[in-house]
Amino acid sequence: MRFVLEVDMTEGAVGGDTVRELERILRYWGGNLRHFELKPGDGSAIYDSGYSEVGAWRVISPDVPETAREREGRPE
Repeated sequence: MRFVLEVDMTEGAVGGDTVRELERILRYWGGNLRHFELKPGDGSAIYDSGYSEVGAWRVISPDVPETAREREGRPE
């Protein structure tokens, strides 16, 4: 399995205070992961401190290549 976390560092509060927002995102999601099975297909949107969506995390199987649409969080 692969765990993928993507954050757009030009959007929302992340663009204004990158280090502080990334620290907050990593702390929050690191503590929240215990609520997921962490199996391929699991994932969630990532929000900054202003509740704007700035990315996503997901668990994928290493033997199934991601499509560009999946990397962008859009279904096929």
